[in-house]
Amino acid sequence: MRKSRRQIINLIVEVIGVGLVALDVFVFFMVYQPMGRKIDGEERIHEQLRQTVRNQQVRVDILRKYEAALPEAGKGLDDFAKNRTPSRREAYSTAAHLIHKAADTSGVKVSSTAYRLDLGHNDPLERLELEITLQGPYPSLLKFSHALETANNFILIREFNITRGEEGGALGVRLGADLYLMP
Repeated sequence: MRKSRRQIINLIVEVIGVGLVALDVFVFFMVYQPMGRKIDGEERIHEQLRQTVRNQQVRVDILRKYEAALPEAGKGLDDFAKNRTPSRREAYSTAAHLIHKAADTSGVKVSSTAYRLDLGHNDPLERLELEITLQGPYPSLLKFSHALETANNFILIREFNITRGEEGGALGVRLGADLYLMP
């Protein structure tokens, strides 16, 4: 059986075609797919890095805002230390002045005042504990406590006990407060 030249050429072309298809399949599975997975992985890593850079840039912007605000915060802290917290030497006279000024403006009678320097805490500011006993009508007592709380000095009311007053119709109050001082 003698094959014609045309059949031989067709057979060669078919073998070459099948070889090219096999080569394409081989390249697809052995080169293209692994390369595609690597590229996808690298794209994910690249996107994660870009997101990390964006997050870091936001943090840097926030820190720059804080850095810009630091001089103002320092001025505010100096103002607080100078104008809102008396020194230990001035504490008792400042407290007495605050109490009597608030009592005069609110119309209450101060029965007794006790002062005690609290050294038991390890805080940046020291505390002068105030124990005040007052007599007067309820609105005046509230006005007194409000005047004490809103005073220029850093004072915190920690206790407010209402009792029966000594005089008829008046209430009594035992008020505990802390005046914070610079050490």
